Amino acid sequence: MGREFAYQAVYRYLIALIDEAELGGQPRLPSLRALSRRLRVSLATVQAAYSLLEQEGRVQSVPKSGYFAQVSLEVGRADAGHGLPAQPLLERALFAHERRLGRLRARPTRVLGGPRLRDALAERYTRSSRQYWRPEDVHLGPDVQALLETLLQALALQGSTVLVTSPCCWRILRALQRCDMRVLEVPLDGGGSLDMGSLSRLLRYEPVRMVIMPSCLAIPVGRVMPERDQQQIADLLAAHPVWLLENDLDSELCFSVPPCSRLRDWVDPRWLLVLGSLEATVGAEAPYAYLLGRHEALVEAFAQRAFQLAPTRQQALAQMITTGEIDQHLARTRAVLHGRMEQMCQQLRTVLGRQVDFDMPEGGYALWVRLSPTMVSAQAVAATADSALQVLAGEQFGLDGRYRQFLALTWLGEQPKALVEALERLARALAFDAIRR
Repeated sequence: MGREFAYQAVYRYLIALIDEAELGGQPRLPSLRALSRRLRVSLATVQAAYSLLEQEGRVQSVPKSGYFAQVSLEVGRADAGHGLPAQPLLERALFAHERRLGRLRARPTRVLGGPRLRDALAERYTRSSRQYWRPEDVHLGPDVQALLETLLQALALQGSTVLVTSPCCWRILRALQRCDMRVLEVPLDGGGSLDMGSLSRLLRYEPVRMVIMPSCLAIPVGRVMPERDQQQIADLLAAHPVWLLENDLDSELCFSVPPCSRLRDWVDPRWLLVLGSLEATVGAEAPYAYLLGRHEALVEAFAQRAFQLAPTRQQALAQMITTGEIDQHLARTRAVLHGRMEQMCQQLRTVLGRQVDFDMPEGGYALWVRLSPTMVSAQAVAATADSALQVLAGEQFGLDGRYRQFLALTWLGEQPKALVEALERLARALAFDAIRR
């Protein structure tokens, strides 16, 4: 195992051991020193992975005994993985580029690894002489969690108040909770748009330091933000200058070509930060997150963290971006995602009928579904374990028990028959629980 993957690789290794424990394997996990020797990483790296798993409730530390997997029947935890279907074509293309670069690595190269990837991302986000980014404005991290931690530290925002759209992308929500941020949620109105009145009141009366809004596609509801909403948000932010962190993690997954207008097009660039990740487009082999921001404190903070990312992989990703290879694959991926989502919606109506309420999303992998309050239970969610359907409890996308009557459904497989079987299992579990109540 290379140092470049740091705690994230150790984290994934431990997740595999925990999954084995769930299936009846050994619940006791390796000690810090044993795992450090086995994976050839530092003790600090192993400790970081274990600490993250402890925060997520998947590992328990017993004094003088070691670490143990928290074996449970609970499923549908977002922390267990992103639940995104694999992108085999892009991952195979990534490996092919890496092999080619490996054969050429003995030759002198002008720009390697991180600098080349930062240059490619800066060019990808530059749209005009007014809306431009430089390579030094792009900051790389191993994942969203590490990147957000560094950002909050750089801008001295730890423990401050942040506004998020609600329901909120679980990756961001959990990262903010781990950083001890005070999170306020701006709900949607009856029409599914952001409640501008609530946003205005919170900006006026709360000590807000940062606002996190989707670039154009709101996850998990899968709704594309209209241009008029973007303009209204920009007008409110102009009256209350705070940092805007634009969530661009999933905008490439719009079923149609992503809208030309993004939230960042309307706001003051001095207060703008853009958060993105290559994982949603390329897959789990490219988990790197990136931040676009011009504040000089960001350069110093990321330099101090000195994230060790695989240089050859970064170089391969840069080439896939600059040659348009990722965009070509994305065009095909959007069409496939759209067709699969239509199938899932159709089968859900057939199997569950009027027991569920949902709208066909405009992008993303997940279908945001509302159920009758008497139907939602942990047993119903558990019924789809190890099936073609990943079910996440809606309350993971909000705070204080919000969205308990919602589920986020993601079809992980390819066979429609397996999807139908999973939905039928879910329907039987919901019906049985309704009878018990």
